Amino acid sequence: MKRNQKRSFLARVRATLPDLHPAERRLGEFVCEFPGELASYDAQELAKLANVSKATVSRFVRRLDYANYDEARKHAREEQRTGSRLFLTLPEKENPEGSLAANVAQGKANLDRTFGVITQREIDAVATTMLEARKTWVVGFRAGHPLADYLRWQLVQVLENVVSIPGGGETLGESLASVRPGDCVILFGLRRRVAMVSAILDQLASSGAKILYITDEGADPDQRPDWHFRCHTAASGPLFSHVSVMALCHLLAMRAIELAGGKARTRLRSIESMNDQLGEL
Repeated sequence: MKRNQKRSFLARVRATLPDLHPAERRLGEFVCEFPGELASYDAQELAKLANVSKATVSRFVRRLDYANYDEARKHAREEQRTGSRLFLTLPEKENPEGSLAANVAQGKANLDRTFGVITQREIDAVATTMLEARKTWVVGFRAGHPLADYLRWQLVQVLENVVSIPGGGETLGESLASVRPGDCVILFGLRRRVAMVSAILDQLASSGAKILYITDEGADPDQRPDWHFRCHTAASGPLFSHVSVMALCHLLAMRAIELAGGKARTRLRSIESMNDQLGEL
């Protein structure tokens, strides 16, 4: 097996840089800064962008242990799909109005694509499950961590027993050991997903709890959870857009309140009364 074969595309480039000839090194440095360009353009276009010859591009990809440019581009595209920010293009500084319009348009498109495949029946099923659950657990890592906290904060308006995990200084196992049949678990698996998400799904599936898995559109459909909602997160810059994820969180909480009816209004009144007595707001 070649020395680079198990490495990511960018790891291959960085490891090879010190041994490259000047023109190849210039190309390698360009690719490290803008790896998405290799994923998007053919060899001739990349050569022009990096100000090198097409022959330099060919030598460069062979130095990385790829058979040809197409193989290198395929690997870069696969890495792009995993969600590395380095593979996303940067907005244009010279056109801020265009950047604003592009971000708004992309957010709208993400909402349309996300909710074009999630049905009202599925939303109602999740909301009903949360209302009937012994306990609702909300799990998130990286970008999913603040979203899990946000969803828990929204749900606490209607649910008495809802918690986001893992808490500060806690292992996930300390909480997952308590998940049982009759519980509801909402797991955020947004890119770039932590390596243990698949193992977590396996554990949750064996617990007997009902599972909602919320991911980006890059995740393959997963049969282990009871529901798998794939939110579109495409963006015009190097950060993913979570507009559709936030909208989904809001929709789930609002639908739970609507379905709870009088119980929800009673709880909301109690919360407001307690806030007034404590003078917190």
